[in-house]
Amino acid sequence: HGLQGYSLKVDMHEVIGHASGQNEPGVATLKETLKNYASALEEARADLVALYYVMDPKLMELGVMESLDVGKASYDGYIRNGLLTQLARIKPGANIVQSHMKNRQMISNYALKHGEGAIERIEKDGKIFFVVRDYDKLRKVWAELLKEVQRIKSQGDFEAGKRLIEDYGVVVDREVHANVLERYAQLG
Repeated sequence: HGLQGYSLKVDMHEVIGHASGQNEPGVATLKETLKNYASALEEARADLVALYYVMDPKLMELGVMESLDVGKASYDGYIRNGLLTQLARIKPGANIVQSHMKNRQMISNYALKHGEGAIERIEKDGKIFFVVRDYDKLRKVWAELLKEVQRIKSQGDFEAGKRLIEDYGVVVDREVHANVLERYAQLG
């Protein structure tokens, strides 16, 4: 279900994620209010919209996916990328600077820290993994985060946007990063 889950998430990110939400009356443009955090927060909102709806049973009713296992595969892939695989593109000792990568790490780290066990960190045979244990709980955490990201964008709340991105999306966990780089190096 991985490819279908990924494709649905990307399609909904582009079509309904970027097309939804608006500023409150009188709030300046995102580039003016959220400045250097505008892009990462816009990508976060689009991803969160897609992540929320990829687990909606309505998609089965519409014949877009056969079961919620497609949505679960999308969640698994998102967490794996946000907390692990994208780190293979970061140099040792560096932090994340690219907006899409900040967004993915922010969403994944936020869910890991606030998901009350929805995601579990596992170490086995010298490898670090993150496993989704409760998809419904994870969906609720992402719904709450979507609400906050939309509020930040709609109100132009620079300080709250900065905190989300800086606290969860920039700093790379050095232990996890070293583990990812070691595992990728073995692949040649």
